[in-house]
Amino acid sequence: MGGSRAQVNKTHKTRFASKSSRNIHKTSLKDKHQNAKSDRFGKGARAARIQRNNMIRDQKRAAALNEKRALSGSASPPRVIVLFGLSAHVDLNSVERDLLGLLSTKCSNEAFPTVVSSDYKMRATVLKAPHGDLSSCMDMAKVADLVAFVTSASSPCEGGSSDYIDSFGVQCLSVFKAIGLPSTVVLIRDLPSDLKGRNESKKLCNSSLASEFPEQCKFYPADTKDDLHKFLYILKDQRLKPPHWRNQRAYVASQKLEMLDHDSVSGKCTLCITGYIRALNLSVNQLVHVSGAGDYQLSKIDILRDPYALNPRKEHDTMDADDMPDLQVISSLVPDSSKQEPLHVENVPDPLAGEQTWPTEAEMAEAEENLKHKKKRKLPPGTSEYQAAWIVDESDEDDFESNDESEGGMVLDGVEIGVASNDLDEDQGSLDLGESDGETETDSMMLIFYACFIAFKITNAIFFTGWDMTREQIEDDIKRLKDAHAEDEGEKYYVPVKVWVKLGECMEIGSKQLEAEKDMGLFLEKMGWTSVESEYPDEVDTPIDVPARKRFAKYRGLKSFRTSSWDPKESLPQEYSRIFAFDNFARTRKHVLAKALERDNESKDETVSPGTYARLYIKEVPQTVASYLCLRAKMMPIISCGLLQHESKMSVLHFSIKKHDSYHEPIKGKEELIFHVGFRQFVARPVFSSDNFNSDKHKMEKFLHAGRFSVASIYAPISFPPLCLVAMKKSGVMGSPVLAAVGSLISVDPDRIILKKIILTGYLQRVSKVKATVRYMFHSPEDVKWFKPVELWTKCGRRGRIKETVGTHGAMKCLFNGVLQQNDTVCMSLFKRAYPKWPEQRFPLSNL
Repeated sequence: MGGSRAQVNKTHKTRFASKSSRNIHKTSLKDKHQNAKSDRFGKGARAARIQRNNMIRDQKRAAALNEKRALSGSASPPRVIVLFGLSAHVDLNSVERDLLGLLSTKCSNEAFPTVVSSDYKMRATVLKAPHGDLSSCMDMAKVADLVAFVTSASSPCEGGSSDYIDSFGVQCLSVFKAIGLPSTVVLIRDLPSDLKGRNESKKLCNSSLASEFPEQCKFYPADTKDDLHKFLYILKDQRLKPPHWRNQRAYVASQKLEMLDHDSVSGKCTLCITGYIRALNLSVNQLVHVSGAGDYQLSKIDILRDPYALNPRKEHDTMDADDMPDLQVISSLVPDSSKQEPLHVENVPDPLAGEQTWPTEAEMAEAEENLKHKKKRKLPPGTSEYQAAWIVDESDEDDFESNDESEGGMVLDGVEIGVASNDLDEDQGSLDLGESDGETETDSMMLIFYACFIAFKITNAIFFTGWDMTREQIEDDIKRLKDAHAEDEGEKYYVPVKVWVKLGECMEIGSKQLEAEKDMGLFLEKMGWTSVESEYPDEVDTPIDVPARKRFAKYRGLKSFRTSSWDPKESLPQEYSRIFAFDNFARTRKHVLAKALERDNESKDETVSPGTYARLYIKEVPQTVASYLCLRAKMMPIISCGLLQHESKMSVLHFSIKKHDSYHEPIKGKEELIFHVGFRQFVARPVFSSDNFNSDKHKMEKFLHAGRFSVASIYAPISFPPLCLVAMKKSGVMGSPVLAAVGSLISVDPDRIILKKIILTGYLQRVSKVKATVRYMFHSPEDVKWFKPVELWTKCGRRGRIKETVGTHGAMKCLFNGVLQQNDTVCMSLFKRAYPKWPEQRFPLSNL
């Protein structure tokens, strides 16, 4: 038998045990000490671990309880409930009337009333989002604690992704998701009266809209007061989750707005915003941003008695809307001039900062050291230092000649290079037009003239270098070569993507077969459109009347886009002297956010806690802007938020951005867009680029492409992530802004290198294996010498370099690393750094 069934006999008992068996249970003193020590430490570590876990659990429970009390207690501000109709057929007025009737019996004539309910032990402010006004809906969603989407079960919609939501509802819902959805519910109206049809309609609506909303979103019927009573009963104990970016800054949604202290000379006034402080403590010394108007300083904060007190014992303090101007001031906070944050927007550059004055002592010592080590020359006896300076020896002549040869060379990888790349064989140093490898310069010139003579005899025209050709003839010849190469490559009527351009507009056309795309192309050409092949969108033509070394003076060549060095501080534009930069942005962000959280523990003489009803006095606001805000405040709340440290200063911000699916017009780089970043709004003119994770250089994109993310870089006030982005574009001169793109803030970094790429093309005229003569890339021998250090490449995958010039019209000999084809195209890639454009106005309301 084996395994577990094996028989196990009882051990034999003996009266006399051996010495080893008698001492087997004993241990030495050393082992006893080690075992006791290990047991003691093991039990102590386990107890400490259990105690620590219990402490963390108690802290989380206390934090959750405090948060719940803060959000639902008497010290919390009223909850903002935004009613949004998923279609234009939904009647929001009846829903608002029913909700306010349940919460309070008193009627209010305010545009967005705040009601107090002792039955539900809740205070609420109900807002109606206007259907069709995207900007107003977005501003309301930013301050909403709960978004109640209202849909009709009996009115089908057209143009939407569902029968219960229209196209504008789909667009707004995508924007709400981009900025961060707060807690959401769906209220279903117009359900059938019979129970069976009511349940079926509710299930159908739930299944149709479930994919459009988060999983936590609940669906409630809202036809009768009993349905709304169940909804409010659940809402009063529900924990609402705001977007994470909203908890980093204090903000106020205005309930009253007025102007004070008009100054006709300066055109400025004091804007008073009355409302509840939310999220964090607001300091009287920090700056505030009025949404769409700009950044300002506070002159005073008045803490007012709450007109909507939830505690029944303070009912005598509750006031009607008519008593709002006579609110009682409990205390006032005045900023401290030594602690108040200054309103610095731009850096003031010093025009003499880069001027050289007198040499420093270190420079004088270095010059003396160089004189000591200077090579001594043999001079005739009696020669003075002045006379010796005019005597040029052989080494000086060699240096002068070498400097003269390399002067004016093209910059490659930030270094001026006078010799070509060493990647190719030096044995291929000369271009062999015949069979001999040892031809001389005279033989080469003879072959050139002989070839010109033969070409002239055959075609009755000079073929080799284009002598005596006019500008129109050269342009026609280049066009003929381009058409011939396009036909050889099969791109005449079949391309991956073709872009048709007319008057700055473009329309993308997908891949089409021969006849379909040919007919479309002929139709668009008749309409005045011009086709641009997008396989090589960076190709540019070298101007004939302007030297290439002047036209492309700011460009340089790169040996490798990924590994070649580029100094981020080199040749910066004038705008960079007006912006601010951080040595370590991540460290500064961590310090600033920690300082904002510490403000909760500051003295009550400088800060106002969340839930306090207060009046903010914002000074030096333009009267035109304040008048517009007062008119707009009658339709929707005006948002004012506190700014963190440094957030009023200008810098270069980078956003991850994606073109919205509902926007079909092209978005060109450096076009004016309105950026909604959190509560802030500002005007910017971005430059778009790709995001390379394996390189410190990023390629500029002329347009914002649909279907993928790009990086938008702008000049704008500093903001600390995480923050959401919604970019809007004006439709026409006086048109309302429309949704263009969405995204999020990445970082603040003026040293991010964005490179614009261009490709110069040339055409092969004479090919001899790895050697070739190329023309029409340049039009003068001086340009060929200037761009000689830059590497060449062909569309068929060959790489090479310029050997020498040929003739006087820009032809050149080139060497490549493989055998060339006659229909190949020679290309040269050049790069220059691109920067965003400084906006003409910083905020949307600045031009009022």
